[in-house]
Amino acid sequence: MNRRTIMVSFSSALLAAGIAGLTAASVIAADPIKIGVVSHLTGPLAGGEAVTHTPNIELWAKQINDRGGLKVDGEQRPVEIITYDDKTDPAEHIKAVQRLATQDEVDYMLSPYGTGFNIAAAPIYAKYNYPLVAVSAITDKIPELSKRFPNMFFTLGTTSGFVEGVRDTLVTMRDAGTIGNKIAMVNVADAFGIELADTARPILTEAGFEIVYDKSYPLGTPDISPVVKGAKASEPDAFVAWSYPPDTFALTEQAIIEDLDVKAFYTAVATCFPAYADKFGAKIEGNLGAGGINPDTPAMQAYRKAHKEVTGKEADYWASATYYASLQVLEQAIEGVGSVDREATIDYIKNNSFDTVLGTISFDENNNSERYWSVGQWRDGVFRAVADTGMGDSVPAVAKEGWN
Repeated sequence: MNRRTIMVSFSSALLAAGIAGLTAASVIAADPIKIGVVSHLTGPLAGGEAVTHTPNIELWAKQINDRGGLKVDGEQRPVEIITYDDKTDPAEHIKAVQRLATQDEVDYMLSPYGTGFNIAAAPIYAKYNYPLVAVSAITDKIPELSKRFPNMFFTLGTTSGFVEGVRDTLVTMRDAGTIGNKIAMVNVADAFGIELADTARPILTEAGFEIVYDKSYPLGTPDISPVVKGAKASEPDAFVAWSYPPDTFALTEQAIIEDLDVKAFYTAVATCFPAYADKFGAKIEGNLGAGGINPDTPAMQAYRKAHKEVTGKEADYWASATYYASLQVLEQAIEGVGSVDREATIDYIKNNSFDTVLGTISFDENNNSERYWSVGQWRDGVFRAVADTGMGDSVPAVAKEGWN
């Protein structure tokens, strides 16, 4: 596929997804800073990409270009976004990343959506000194990956930290007499779900829980009903799914159909999506999931307002803000260096703190392990954080009282 075809495809995607290139106000004499992104515009993870990544790229690019661009080399230069669709195919993703680096010769690249895709693309980012501020990536291999790829940074903490947030939430509910000890656990069979399930088994067992059902399923599986029926048959007190967006929706729908009666129902990615609430309405009151936010801070309120005004969409209640924060980190690092020197930008990210929608964040050995939300709960139409590390603004979880 040649560049012209890609740009035609990208222009079509713009009409549907609203990704902005140069705005009219930003068409100035200075050469643009070219920023590449390989997106899942189609395929199983397209829905998650369209909620968490794409609108924030549009918002960020518009805000920069509306003020004249990034300040580098003594002038303001607009940003130009160049994107390819990998169809949620790892092989296509790698080819597109390679093309951005060697043929398009972009100045910077933005991080992929999904743990497996971030890890798969990391060698190319490292080879060409592109800073990789990974957002949609959770792993306990951060020390190993950071040592191998010094240009790679993590924003959502470790797999263990993520699981511990779920454990702590369930322990608190058990101690309050809300739930018992029996957990049904399922996971999507890719890098994200497998690592989370492998990490969760000993952590939940050591906390005194009994995993009475343990099942994995392929990404994009067309029928999730056997998984939910099996979980229900195990008569659990809590249901935990390490899931990606398509299966989060499917699992919830089947839980409603099967009337899965648990006081703690947890699904992972996409539980925080506004579309999740739009689809299921009041039935998801009390549902737990990955992330959550504190919607009451001035910075979060300003961000969500701008997101809606520019993109026409509500931001999700977790990784949207974190992805936007990663773009703020890149922006501040580029302007801090004052040039498009990628190696210097990497060093700047390593050694500085950044003012973001999440507050001030910094990277200790390439990991922002001190400030993140891990578990949220739907409460009166808002997905509020009920577990966090370093944020200090979570609220206690409550029991789920049925599906109606």
